[in-house]
Amino acid sequence: MSKLTGFTTRTALIVALGGFLMGFDASVISGVVGFIELEFALNKLELGWAVASLALAATFAMMVAGPLSDKFGRKPVLRVAAVLFAVSAVASALATSFPALVIARVLGGLGVGMALIIPPMYIAEIAPAAIRGRMVSLNQLNIVLGISIAFFTNYLILTLGQSDAAWAAAINLGEWNWRWMLGLETAPAVVYFFCLSLVPESPRWLIMQGRHDEARRILDRVAGSEQAGKDIDAINASLEQDRLAKAHQPGVASLFEKPMRLVLTIGLIVAVLQQITGINSVFFYAPMIFEQSGIGTDASFMQAVLVGLTNLVFTLFAMVLIDRIGRKPLLVFGVAGIALCMMLLAWGFNSATYVLSGDAIAALPDSLDRSALLAVQDITYVSDVSFRQAMIESLGASVFQEFESPLISAAIVIQPMLILAGILGFVACFAISIGPVMWVLFSELFPNRIRGLAISFVGLVNSGVSFLVQLLFPWQLANLGNAGTFFIYGVFAVVGLLLILKLLPETRGKSLEQLESQLVGAR
Repeated sequence: MSKLTGFTTRTALIVALGGFLMGFDASVISGVVGFIELEFALNKLELGWAVASLALAATFAMMVAGPLSDKFGRKPVLRVAAVLFAVSAVASALATSFPALVIARVLGGLGVGMALIIPPMYIAEIAPAAIRGRMVSLNQLNIVLGISIAFFTNYLILTLGQSDAAWAAAINLGEWNWRWMLGLETAPAVVYFFCLSLVPESPRWLIMQGRHDEARRILDRVAGSEQAGKDIDAINASLEQDRLAKAHQPGVASLFEKPMRLVLTIGLIVAVLQQITGINSVFFYAPMIFEQSGIGTDASFMQAVLVGLTNLVFTLFAMVLIDRIGRKPLLVFGVAGIALCMMLLAWGFNSATYVLSGDAIAALPDSLDRSALLAVQDITYVSDVSFRQAMIESLGASVFQEFESPLISAAIVIQPMLILAGILGFVACFAISIGPVMWVLFSELFPNRIRGLAISFVGLVNSGVSFLVQLLFPWQLANLGNAGTFFIYGVFAVVGLLLILKLLPETRGKSLEQLESQLVGAR
């Protein structure tokens, strides 16, 4: 690694720690949902709200993060995000009521929105074109590292809390397991805040503010003196072209001008597709999904760890391939795989049956009134929805909620490895394609003058769709069933694949100014 590349990589890695915090904060809730559902007596929409409140706050943060970073700089906004992550972690761990937990999650969501928008923007603005895709992908890599670490620490806390270790009992790791899961984020948030003092401000932002000498010193370290001069000339020419086009201080209306239609349409398609195929349903509800296949709570947490590892490994593959074979081939391959895996999951769950034999009822926990189940003994149910309704009628909603996992494990006849393969295949296809590629495209598609605003807008749409997916997923499982829910996701993937094939250009190896001329200037 050359000295120049080393400086760029170190800077990108530090900034991308915001992605790590985003991934951890977003997915740590997957291990918490089962516990808070019982502790706070939540219904399915309230449970969805506990998860999705973070995305709603992130949606708001995305509306303001880009414009704020255009006004005050990229670094100050990232520092605010680090503070919000730390405060949210502490407040979530100490929450004594459902509203208090939601408020704490909202604070974290504000940090998530900033961490989704600013790091990829910053990295794209400092990285040379030849390695920009790989550098921007570091943010996605850190997101998936955060997701993986969250799955692993959730599993570790669950198992240690059930152990006889004296130190675990001393800190109430078993009783307060979900609180420890949420509180762990404090440490990396504090580290991120102080590490940000080691990175410079974005050189492109400095040039936009007329601070050319500062920008030149940074670009000298990034690309060398000769290339730095060329980069500054290209940036200035782009800004001057914007001024000649009377693109003064950009507003939201400028996003909908005729020259922007193509890039905005592509950005919106990719933003919606990334979320509407259900990725955050898997990341935020992974143990719940695996419990639906009848493997039990502990095994479901372990399989959630496999989700995180798969996400990590295939994100690394994406980083290797994104600047070699391009953005579009990865998207086409990955989205086609997503559609296939979702249809496989729909078929697997649709093939499942549910029957409680006498032996199965006898093996259920003693604390459950097993006599209430005699009326449904040996009755075969062909869907999870009908089985769930029969259990609620026999036991009551609150009792079924408490014993849902052992009841499903006792009754279901399914191929659990097929479900595991479908979930892991889906995550792999997402991680090698639309996961990292979306943020690379966002950093490349939009012109310099409105990049912050445009990324905030499409990020807002992305987060809004994520909020709806997270909010509705528990309700969908309860009312549409597993098969129906995953089938809908598969249909969305097929539609997205067709739109990608028709509209998406290849952006690999082109400077931001070249892309602006190709996609916006000529129009």
